[in-house]
Amino acid sequence: MASYSASGFVFRDLRELLAKANEPKSGDQLAGIAAASAQERVAAKRALAELPLSRFVEEPVIAPERDELTRAFLAEQDAGAFRALAGLSVGELRERLLAGAFDADPSALRRALLPEHAAALAKLCSNLDLALAAKRLPVVVQARSTLGLPGRLASRIQPNHPADGADGIRASILEGLAYGSGDAVIGVNPADDRLDAVLRVARAIDDVMTALAVPTQSCVLAHVTTQMRAFERGAPLDLVFQSVAGSEKGNRAFGVSLALLDEANALVRERGRLRTPQVWYFETGQGSELSSDAHEGVDQLTLEARCYGVARRYAPLLVNTVVGFIGPEYLYDAREIARAGLEDHFMGKLLGLPMGADVCYTNHAEADQNDLESTALQLAAAGCNYFMGVPLGDDCMLHYQSTSYHDVAALRELLQLRPAPELERWLEERELMRDGRLTPRAGDARSLLA
Repeated sequence: MASYSASGFVFRDLRELLAKANEPKSGDQLAGIAAASAQERVAAKRALAELPLSRFVEEPVIAPERDELTRAFLAEQDAGAFRALAGLSVGELRERLLAGAFDADPSALRRALLPEHAAALAKLCSNLDLALAAKRLPVVVQARSTLGLPGRLASRIQPNHPADGADGIRASILEGLAYGSGDAVIGVNPADDRLDAVLRVARAIDDVMTALAVPTQSCVLAHVTTQMRAFERGAPLDLVFQSVAGSEKGNRAFGVSLALLDEANALVRERGRLRTPQVWYFETGQGSELSSDAHEGVDQLTLEARCYGVARRYAPLLVNTVVGFIGPEYLYDAREIARAGLEDHFMGKLLGLPMGADVCYTNHAEADQNDLESTALQLAAAGCNYFMGVPLGDDCMLHYQSTSYHDVAALRELLQLRPAPELERWLEERELMRDGRLTPRAGDARSLLA
């Protein structure tokens, strides 16, 4: 295994080089793998910039004999497409990417890249680089609504309820629709993961969607095994959901494996209501592997990129990084949260994923509402597919702060963005939107009931 050096610093392997080149993150510091100084970080970035892309194939950061994700990534890489890039360095690929060399058709680039390539590129980019490159790599997907089109910003209605109360869930859905939210998905995180609760929540969502013919998708974010049982029972659900990690050990902590995800994938395509290629919803977030002692000595940004390697295996409709949810142990303050959000969005788009973001923070983090809004503005400008829509931005079940229905509406107005075209037409028919802007009737759920 090769060592790497620059400016008097020596890095014993690729895993250490990637960790030291990462921007400061409290999680990497907690794991004892972060750069000890700014000088060491800059030296690592310099060595990384000069590294040929072929090294990532030759030296996996987690050995394939003990990690099924590594084996899958190497097996799924398009060797023919990679041959055209293998001799480039990470720095040279970054320059080509920012110069727009892949804007016309990024598909071959995406097939050629391993997740670790995306992580290495992110480490060499400034925040503005990350936003600009992601903006140039749109990913458009379609189910009942079309997501990711230029000039569009979608949202998930997240009507969580601390007791999974059907009336409360329905009321939150109606409020969100009245503000123009919900074109990405109506998705509930259930307080109770048992099958009966999932079925009850699924029916509450479907009551509104069916009565009002809402052009969107439904999802109940229980564990995938519970959802599989719900699909077998004929639950009125569209998407199957799971949180994933960037190591086999981390996914084991989530109670999943690639074999289980493959089984769920086959089941939902047989039993689900959607007849589209995209039927998955994945959530990720930097630090999850460290929280379960499953990081394998790899930095949290690189592990996050590997999460996207798992997600693209299933061609999902939705992927989002829940960027500030795990807490300050992993992303300490607003600066680290914002940086992670831009990194995650860029890496996902680079790998061909329809990326959204839950721009959020926990109440014990060094962040506030202004920080949240600033990060959302940056990600919206970067072409993020969708955000969360939470009543008043305060999740009453998960107890964290996220983007509200009002925030999504304000971002659309500020940046001249519109909802998914299908929901926009639906809103216009109900006089809640005109020419892409909410009308005075918006926000009043009674107008939908009438």
